[in-house]
Amino acid sequence: MTASITLADVQDAAARLAGVAQRTPVLSSRELDDRVGAQVLIKCENFQRIGAFKIRGAYNTISRLSQEQLARGVAAYSSGNHAQAVAFVAREVGTSAVILMPADTPTYKIEATLGYGAEIVTYDRYTGDRVALATALADERGLTLIPPYDHPHVIAGQGTAALELFDEVGALDALVVPIGGGGLIAGSATVAKALHPDIRVIGVEPAAGDDTKRSLAAGERVRIPVPKTIADGQAAEIPGALTFPINRRLVDDIVLVDDDAIRDAMRFAFERLKIVVEPSGGTALAALLQQAVGEAQRVGVIVSGGNISPERFVELTRV
Repeated sequence: MTASITLADVQDAAARLAGVAQRTPVLSSRELDDRVGAQVLIKCENFQRIGAFKIRGAYNTISRLSQEQLARGVAAYSSGNHAQAVAFVAREVGTSAVILMPADTPTYKIEATLGYGAEIVTYDRYTGDRVALATALADERGLTLIPPYDHPHVIAGQGTAALELFDEVGALDALVVPIGGGGLIAGSATVAKALHPDIRVIGVEPAAGDDTKRSLAAGERVRIPVPKTIADGQAAEIPGALTFPINRRLVDDIVLVDDDAIRDAMRFAFERLKIVVEPSGGTALAALLQQAVGEAQRVGVIVSGGNISPERFVELTRV
């Protein structure tokens, strides 16, 4: 595969993922439709195995490794959901995983990753270069590094969430997707524009982590300080080298939401949709609730994950 993926690559990933990834539900809410003034269709990746979309890209990548690579094991770097996905997939295919995680990663995400059998190595996210550290770790141990977004098989795997959504609901006027490193929206936008060229693809970032918005405005990748936001899964410093060109070509707009808007979206999802979403999983819904995505008759929204402890959920959503 080249760095620029196609609809066929995503379809191939979908065939590989059949029977492995869950076909997650699509929910709707009359109250949400009334508030937004459009029919809203929510792809709920919080119901995915390991609680987030990340299993899609992880499995599509790791399942293609050679027996020699699988015998040596895999490595990854992640603040949580990709860590869990790589650990889970490694166990499923019979290999081992070593995960580099920030020292301040929520305890429940560390425990979940350990529960899938991975080894964890920690670092300081505010002083350490996670890519350099993980690359050195993988090289030292002879492991295959599985990036969280900057890999064509990962991007294609993440795009299968949007492929399922369109297969179930048909054409949409807009698709709203959270952005961290850009893998989910790159895969989703590839599918969306191939199937429905006139659709608007809108990315959503936390206001403190607007690296993609700044990069698109500058026409090149821009690095920002490590963001401090409750949306820890979207605390990227710079867009991916592979994801950015795809998103520059296919994404129509970037919307920013602050932490208060994310909390409101989490509360709305719990009270009205009866689902639990983590902060990063709720940013696209937050943008929609803020009327920040323009006019459209049918809108698709990807809720990317729901990995949050009860204690943290109550802390963030308490009024």
